[in-house]
Formats: sequence, C-alpha cells, structure tokens
Amino acid sequence: MMDDIAPQGAAGAEAPKRAIGAEIRSKLNHPVIDGDGHAVELSAALPDYLSQIVGPDQTREWTEKVGAPTVLQVPPGGWWLSPSGPITIDRAMAMLPAMRKERNQAVGIDFSVVYTTLGLQMLNIKEDERRRAFSRALNMMNADVYGGFSDCMTVSAIVPVESPAEAIDELEFVTSELDMKTITINGYVAHQPTDDEPRRVIPLALDSLEDYDPFWQRCLDLGVSVACHGGSSGTDRHASRVNYTFNHISTFADHNEFFCRSLFFGGVPKRFPELNFAFLEGGVGWACNLYHNIYEHWERRNAGAMGEFLDPRTLDVELLAEMAEAYATPGVTPERVRTEGEGIKSRLAADADVPDDFALCAISCGEDIRDQFTHSFYFGCEADDRMAAVAFDEKLLRKGARIKAVFGSDIGHWDVQDALGVLGEAHELVDDDLISDEDFGDFTFANSVRLHGRMNPDFFKGTVIEAEAAAVLKGD
Repeated sequence: MMDDIAPQGAAGAEAPKRAIGAEIRSKLNHPVIDGDGHAVELSAALPDYLSQIVGPDQTREWTEKVGAPTVLQVPPGGWWLSPSGPITIDRAMAMLPAMRKERNQAVGIDFSVVYTTLGLQMLNIKEDERRRAFSRALNMMNADVYGGFSDCMTVSAIVPVESPAEAIDELEFVTSELDMKTITINGYVAHQPTDDEPRRVIPLALDSLEDYDPFWQRCLDLGVSVACHGGSSGTDRHASRVNYTFNHISTFADHNEFFCRSLFFGGVPKRFPELNFAFLEGGVGWACNLYHNIYEHWERRNAGAMGEFLDPRTLDVELLAEMAEAYATPGVTPERVRTEGEGIKSRLAADADVPDDFALCAISCGEDIRDQFTHSFYFGCEADDRMAAVAFDEKLLRKGARIKAVFGSDIGHWDVQDALGVLGEAHELVDDDLISDEDFGDFTFANSVRLHGRMNPDFFKGTVIEAEAAAVLKGD
C-alpha cells in the first residue's frame, strides 16, 4: 500500500490539509466512481502499436518528424502539465493501472473511468491517414495496458469524427475487437475548403457537412455513451503564446458548450432520447447558464411569440409615424419613419414562414427543454469546482431541474496537487451546506452509473460495484 505517501499540498501554496479520501469513503453509504480520471500514456510505447498498423518504416518517418519517441509537439512555452516533484507519485498512479488499483483505496475511489491524455491531441491531427492510425494505435495500447483491471476501472477509446464513416469504423473496432465500453470524441470538425478560405469550426449536430445520425445510431445500438473531452486552447480566443492559464480558463467549457448547444438545437436528444452525452472537465456552471439561455430564448423566440410580437409584416407603420410626429427630433421626421417602416414590411414576402429555431428539437413547452437537457446530458466537474453545487439547486433552475453533474478527479493532470485529498475537497460541498448527502451520492456515484448503465446495463457487470450500480438502475 502507498497511502503513506501523502504530499497534501504543493510547496509555496497554502493548500489546506484535507481528509484522506479513504476516511471520507468510510462514512459514505455508496461507492465512489471517478467519472474522469486520466491516463498519462507512455508515448515511447506507442510506436510498437503504430507499426502494427502502418509498418515500421512509416512509423519511423512519422515519429521522427517530431522527435522520437514522442509523437506530438509540445505547445509553445513548454507547458508543465503533469505532476512532478513531491507529487510524482500521482503521476506514476496515472501511468500504472496496477498502482492506480492499489492506491485508489486510499484515494477513496471504488471504480475509475479513465480518459486519455495523449489522445486529445491525436483527434486534431489534420491528415486522415495519420489521425486514424495514431488513434487506433493508442486505443490498442490502452486496451492492452488497462485490460487486466476491468473489475475496478475502464479506459475510454478515442474516436475521430472527421466523417461519420470514420467515426463508425473506429467505434465498431474498439467495441468488437478491443471490448472498450465508452468513447471520447471531438464535438466538431475543423473545415477549411482551400488555403485561401478561412478555417470554419463546424459542430457535428448542426450545419454539419455530413449527416451524423448514422453514427449516433451505432452508438445507441452498441450501448456506448459519447464523451466530449476536447478543449479550445490554441484556437480563437485561447491562443496566447506566453500564458497557459489564460488559454486554459474556460477552454473545456467553451468547447463543450459549443457541442452541447449544437446537439440540442440539432434535435439529437429528441431523435435519440436514450443516447447519453458527457461533457467533461469543463464543470457544470456553463451548462446551467446554457440551460437558462435556451429557455429564455425559447420564451421570446418560439414560433408563436415570433409570429405575434416580431413579425415585420405586423408592423404598425402609421403608429410609428404618429409617434415620430409627436416626439420629432432633427432628422427623424414622420415621413422618413413611414418610408422606413413600409420598406421593412415590403422586404418580407407575404407568404414567408415564421422562423422556428426550435423546430428540430420540437419544443412545445418549458418542460420539454428541461426533460431533454436533463435526461441526455451529463457534465464532468472536478473536486475544486464550487459551481457544481448549482446543478442541484432546484429552486434556482427553471422547472425544478436537476442537472447531472458527474465527479471527475482529473488525477494525472497538473490541477490535482494531492490525489489523496481529492475526495475530501469534493466533499466540502457537503461540509459547507451547498449540497446534501443525497446530492453528493448522485454527484460521486449514481450519475456516473446512469451515464453508462442506462445505455449498457452490463457496463458494471463483473466490477467491484456491480450490485450497487444495479440497484441504482433498478431504482430509476
């Protein structure tokens, strides 16, 4: 056992000494699922798998371009992204699943859903052949590395989604050949028709160049929930060359919000109501804001309200002219106001349809928004995220919504300064009376069960939490 190695805070920081996770776990009446832990993959091992796909010569050429044995370039500035120094032990835990299994007892975690670190970059490789080969090689490697620990953890596959055919091909490979049970994707395709045209980021579910419904259907057929775990660093407003924190703040939230918004307005939860989506590492604060933004836009821009209050054909030109005469100012004359008003009315065809931005998602009442948003979507929150409490505030959220926040440790990355204190930090939401014990049970256990188990009732079969997970699904 390695629970005696407990750094409890980094040098130079005033981090509080938190209860070791095992102490918190011993007081709970439910298991704890880490819904978003991380693998820190050994990139030096990847060429062994890549060569099985493209051969040793092609592997050598691709890896030498960026300096063997690493695969991808370090971002400008050489960001320091994984634990080192006194918390090197946490980095080792994220590299070695046998150690993770052992140390999770002290951390207070019963079961881990482990997501890639290296693969998040691979999904953005532009060249089709390289992207697909690197993605498959990483999936093969992670399936080998984590395959012997299925009782207490599972590793997510990466699925490139540059086209629906590409996505379906890798989805079927990882489920049938590698027995992987969950996937990670990008929520968009970066499209640049020519070098002279601007790069456009296109969401998969709205305005996409191809129809992704066949991919969503295969995910549903195979019982695989879809996790979006990409960020926006290096693009648009997250592209500082000197400040990583500037780039990192809101990067996952921005990416997730874009994908979630496209799914909702693209009608995917309406057409595939049993398909679950997870938006990881960005918290849930943005999701609560998006939920209300959708609701408040619908109140004013549903087809009925648009036709009654906003249709330019109903503009009362004479009333405008009358008001302009009563409240005239230099240059704003009744004649000019009348001319402008008549022009507005004449520019719209008499038989024009009332626009309906909510047509694809078929919203007829506020409850429809609540039900689609809260049934299909899950949101990964880290231990230090105080905004996770908002997801459980039924008084604040319209229509008494409870938005499904999922606890993710992020063990393996820089923001965890002591893996042993992660569960204790998350439990501060209860200690500070921000959420209830029942809410904490949903946050750290039941919502993760629902995310995966509602789609695949056998997801937790053979695991150390099989009975408890089955009880949640039966109770729902």
